[in-house]
Amino acid sequence: MPAFPILLSAIQQLPKSVLMQGKEQDNFPENTSIYVELENGEFVALNYHSIKPLLAQFVELFMPNALNKDGTLEVSRFNAHQTLSALDDQGVMATGASKLRKLADKLRNFTKIAKVAPPKSLNAELRAYQQQGVNWLQFLREYQLNGILADDMGLGKTIQALTHLLIEKKAGRLTKPVLIVAPTSVIFNWANEINKFTPELTYKVLHGAKRNSFITDVTQENSTALADIDIIITSYALVVRDIEFYQQQKLYYLILDEAHYIKNTKTKLYQAFLTLKSEHKLCLTGTPMENHLGEFWAQFNFLLPGFLGGQKQFTKLFRTPIEKHGEQERKALLNQRIKPFVLRRTKEKIAKELPAKTEIIQKLRLEGKQAELYETVRLAMDERLKEVIASKGLKRSQIEILDALLKLRQVCNHTNLLNLKSAKNINQSAKLDYLMDTLPEQIEEGRRILIFSQFTSMLSLIEDALVDENIDYVKLTGATTNRQAVVDKFQTGDVPVFLISLRAGGVGLNLTAADTVIHFDPWWNPAVENQATDRAHRIGQDKPVFVYKLIIENSIEEKIQQIQQNKAALANALLSEEVSDKKLTLTDDVLSTLLAPL
Repeated sequence: MPAFPILLSAIQQLPKSVLMQGKEQDNFPENTSIYVELENGEFVALNYHSIKPLLAQFVELFMPNALNKDGTLEVSRFNAHQTLSALDDQGVMATGASKLRKLADKLRNFTKIAKVAPPKSLNAELRAYQQQGVNWLQFLREYQLNGILADDMGLGKTIQALTHLLIEKKAGRLTKPVLIVAPTSVIFNWANEINKFTPELTYKVLHGAKRNSFITDVTQENSTALADIDIIITSYALVVRDIEFYQQQKLYYLILDEAHYIKNTKTKLYQAFLTLKSEHKLCLTGTPMENHLGEFWAQFNFLLPGFLGGQKQFTKLFRTPIEKHGEQERKALLNQRIKPFVLRRTKEKIAKELPAKTEIIQKLRLEGKQAELYETVRLAMDERLKEVIASKGLKRSQIEILDALLKLRQVCNHTNLLNLKSAKNINQSAKLDYLMDTLPEQIEEGRRILIFSQFTSMLSLIEDALVDENIDYVKLTGATTNRQAVVDKFQTGDVPVFLISLRAGGVGLNLTAADTVIHFDPWWNPAVENQATDRAHRIGQDKPVFVYKLIIENSIEEKIQQIQQNKAALANALLSEEVSDKKLTLTDDVLSTLLAPL
């Protein structure tokens, strides 16, 4: 006979207040009986504790009008596999499609997902946990499921996703484009990672005014503009503007990087994503929930509609009991439901797989007014230096050359560092945008962060941004009077961020509380850079240390990086705050390289 009316009858005999608070198992002795009326008018006594697992599984029955008229219950296809498993565990017969039953059996053995060998053309060697992540992504794809890859920042969510897409291309399944949406500050990092690790994947970055011509080409009848493109990369800022274009596309994958951007279901951005059509969806974020479970529901509603019920239903069944009443049973039930669809590894969990120090070169790209300013300064300096060198000679023009290169380095950091009339009305920094996009996630993960810059004026700008975001910090520069008090405040865990200037804190500090070092601007003397990093990476450090180096792509920063091994003395002098190194020698070819356009 139908099981759901029996369960509903059982639930109706339990106190409503108990059910709504998720305490359906509390205060009931072992011999408590539930009496259920059968079709012939007879009654059967059921031991409460024998049906308790089913009651826990079907919390949706607590909602009014949950059952259909024929006594059936509709559940999302994304959690029907768990429904079947629960019924099978209790010896209850349930009908279900063979594919659904196969999925239920597969998810019961979730830890035994098959390994999928990465393609030989992958330009990387995956760590064990990254390989597991690729296996998991392949598993979700095979069963038409979606999920959240929620590894800590720095553990390689990007390379796992790209490896997965490369497997799909090699298997002949990637026949429609993949749309990757990311914060503006990291869209070109995706392009760099594709070039580095998976160059077989073709891509197009849709950003800036130039994207309009591509969109026009694609929307023309019989257009083949998308035929040879595997991946489209765009930003959250532009996806709403171009939503009509994306609504017209049939996507293979829709991937949201830093997916906490869609935590608010009321925004136009969130609603826009719900209108896009894709075979598969994937969220990448180190912080799937920042403030409350409602943000978690938002991502699951995007990925797996109906999986966690409606928003009001979710609030009543899970959010309120968990957040306001601390109900562990409801929390355990929610964890059970989402476990197959969320893969999260923290650095603590996989510390043995990580080297003591992991260095990450984070390349960023100048855009808009900042890029225009860089080019303006470059052209002006190039013209001026030609005149100076023609007049004084190359060797006697060192101070002017270093001053010109200093200005280019300042533009790479922030337009406000440049004391020029042309820069006064520009307030732009690709590096600061990236920092403030990623810093909250790192802090949420429990990271303790050192941020180094050789420009104290840049530290002041970072300080202003931290104040705007209500992020606690301490700062150490040459003007700091009580150094030890500042150090102690960071070391004892009072603040998560420590701003440090090279001169004041590059040496002589023991900051083992830190596990993350960010070099906001490059120091091309390896010894100086390593000394700064070693404030955290030293004896007494019991955590893996992640070192991020922010580099502007194709700029003077990248040019110096390319020549630093052969020109170590030159590189050191170029980034010294003094401009009077008499031993410095510049050649025409080196100077032309440094002053090359973006």
